[in-house]
Amino acid sequence: MTDTATAARAATASRARVLIAVLLFGTVVINYLDRSNLSIALPAITEELELSTAQQGLLLSAFGWTYAAMQIPGGWLVDRIRPRVLYPLCLVLWSLATLFMGVVGGFVALIVLRLLVGACEAPAYPINSRVATVWFPERERATAIGFYTSGQFIGLALLTPVLSWLQAAVSWHWVFILTGLVGIVWGVVWYLGYREPRESRANAAEVELIRSGGGLVDLVDEQPRRARITRGDLATVLGRRKLWGIYLGQFCLTSTLWFFLTWFPTYLVDYRGMDYIKSGFLASLPFVAALVGVLASGLVSDFLLRRGASLGLARKAPIIIGLLLSTLMVGASFTDSTALVIVFLSVAFFGNGLASITWSLVSALAPERLLGLTGGMFNFIGNLSSIATPIVIGFLVTEDSFTPAFVYMTAVTVAGILSYVLLVGRVERVAER
Repeated sequence: MTDTATAARAATASRARVLIAVLLFGTVVINYLDRSNLSIALPAITEELELSTAQQGLLLSAFGWTYAAMQIPGGWLVDRIRPRVLYPLCLVLWSLATLFMGVVGGFVALIVLRLLVGACEAPAYPINSRVATVWFPERERATAIGFYTSGQFIGLALLTPVLSWLQAAVSWHWVFILTGLVGIVWGVVWYLGYREPRESRANAAEVELIRSGGGLVDLVDEQPRRARITRGDLATVLGRRKLWGIYLGQFCLTSTLWFFLTWFPTYLVDYRGMDYIKSGFLASLPFVAALVGVLASGLVSDFLLRRGASLGLARKAPIIIGLLLSTLMVGASFTDSTALVIVFLSVAFFGNGLASITWSLVSALAPERLLGLTGGMFNFIGNLSSIATPIVIGFLVTEDSFTPAFVYMTAVTVAGILSYVLLVGRVERVAER
């Protein structure tokens, strides 16, 4: 009887949530272009400003300092300000900071502006998680998360060669000016296009389909009334083993991502002797592989769930398998062939993409009232890697060898596997204390 009713609702339900997925996708594309544009421009900036490897690591890590530090305040904002207002505000602010990176030229000014980009991007993924939890039933949520997460790799795969060409044809300044302008325009698009489910064009059947499937369609009416984060809230999000499992696992997963977003183009140019155009093309190939991994992850996870697998198996299997594949990046240290290096790193980044549905565990585990705070803590601890990875690699590598960086990345990935296997356990929503 329940299956019949669900099928009837699905037949008559509108598809407004498809537009929401597209809006999230576009925002993620811009989000990650503004994270990675510095890595594309860095070889040219380094040549112009005569930066050391330590200075390069510091500049690459600047985003991560404020991005991580603002996760908890950002999560607090997500629990209190509607996504229709908060997201475009953040978009415009971080895009303006990006644009001005193309206007100024000093090392200190670049660091300051990069710090601003990190601070303003901080609420982005907690907002994504909140929107996905509100707009998609559990049976569709991993697919939706996989789709919009793929935006980070589609944008990087398709636009990395374009930005590399732009830098070679004009200058590195235009890499930041162009990406900044695109973000400002998209902020306006989000504000005009986004609504909560009951305030949108979704019909009653679609809203009920989402609600009955576990989507929190009335979350906007259940916003917490407390004006501050309480000690009990922090005790909940910091005192549960399950949540620490996904926090630490996310740090390990995003360490691989931040290698590709920061040092990878420099590795190809300085350690493999490629020019900007060729390196831009080859640098895009691992992102294509990651895109395939991301799209597969959501589809496989939701398929397993529909076929009767437990929520834990459906969500954790792609993550653990993906992390195992990511360890293969160490193979790049044992070959002199550029083609094989790209193969090893593409397989590793495919694995990173396959593992990238970790936000589905936030949706499944976080207390309902603390979705934003849990997402903020998850992103805070996870994105400490955005600070650690650029700096650690900057100190580990030598002028002649990048091998220590690959060994470090592999060890961190193994730690991530252990975290998901030993700490997360059964996937079920955490109750508040």
